[in-house]
Amino acid sequence: MNKEFFIKNRKNLSEKLEDNSILVLFAGDAPYRSADYKYSFVPNRNFYYIAGFPREKAIFMLLKQDGQVSESLFIERQDPVMARWIGEKLSIEESKDLTGIENIKYLDQFHESFGRIGGDMIIENIYLDLERQEYNMASSEGVNFAKEVLERYPFFKVKNVFDYIANLRVIKSEEEIELIKKAINITKEGIYNMMSNARVGMIEYELEACFDYTLRKNGVRNTAFNTIIGSGKNGTVLHYEENNCEVKDENLVLLDLGAQYELYNGDISRTFPINGKFTERQKAVYNVVLRAQKAIEAAVKPGVMWKDINELSKKELAKGCKELGLIKEDSELSNYYFHSFGHFLGLDTHDVGQYNIPLQPGMVLTNEPGLYISEEGIGIRIEDDLLVAEDGCINLSKDIIKEIDEIEEFMAKNKR
Repeated sequence: MNKEFFIKNRKNLSEKLEDNSILVLFAGDAPYRSADYKYSFVPNRNFYYIAGFPREKAIFMLLKQDGQVSESLFIERQDPVMARWIGEKLSIEESKDLTGIENIKYLDQFHESFGRIGGDMIIENIYLDLERQEYNMASSEGVNFAKEVLERYPFFKVKNVFDYIANLRVIKSEEEIELIKKAINITKEGIYNMMSNARVGMIEYELEACFDYTLRKNGVRNTAFNTIIGSGKNGTVLHYEENNCEVKDENLVLLDLGAQYELYNGDISRTFPINGKFTERQKAVYNVVLRAQKAIEAAVKPGVMWKDINELSKKELAKGCKELGLIKEDSELSNYYFHSFGHFLGLDTHDVGQYNIPLQPGMVLTNEPGLYISEEGIGIRIEDDLLVAEDGCINLSKDIIKEIDEIEEFMAKNKR
């Protein structure tokens, strides 16, 4: 992503902040996965969207005073000893080129810099990201810093900047859409590699390995989320992640997966028969889900409410379940379909955005109805990524095959 993108984001955000205010955002730090080994670092998404800096522990500060805006980024100092172990830190000049922020300082200078501003009685507000990144987190850096600030500067009004940034993030720029499309295209290649190598008797994780190989070959180190490869009855478990069962003849394989490209995510679901041929019953169920998915795509356009599309998905699936002999009343649908039709997509797989406002051009969302018939061992989900356009929507993943005849033909021609 070029620095102009982040410069524009900072300008848009600063215009929404009250005068005589400070904004402080934290990049975060990678948690430990064992005594001396950390998980790979990914920055707090709100921090990254505004600061454009992808390294841990950094702090961004913006001051808006008398209508004038100044920005500072605080980064880790170079450590010659640690550089021999884990590599060099980004320099001040490299950080400027990356972010477009001219005033770059070191982390050990942050409290002094903040103290000079905080002592100015003209400052009235401090904006922090006070949202928890995980539901089981007791607090975040923003919450902890808010407590520290109020102890030293009780006259400050602490305000949560999360919604301000979320409202910017939910409308995707052309640059963001291109990165999402890149993630989707790599995901497509991975799906096709799995389908080409699929065979009866393999283990689900062998299919997953085909996907992972494709990502690495394309320079992608991270998946958008834990890959789901559910065969047979496992496909009826919404977030099945074990991926450790043998795929048996006539099993369907439900894939829910995505590549992450420059922190932007694809999220695709496809379902295919391991032996290359759907049974008649599998075809019937699959076509119900596909019909619902197409109805949802046709309904997505500016001005439509999320809840109305969700009701449409349930109406279409209930109709299909009656045709399949699964239910008699619409109220029974929850036995076979128990989630929303989709979610926002972007820097987070389940991206920020309000679900109680009309859809707007620039929003990107998933379209993923499904049916989960555990007693028959049939789980089917079909998921595409949609961009809301001025007069409808654009299916960003339309090139990933999903018609029954396309899937069967592909597997017949590409078996390895």
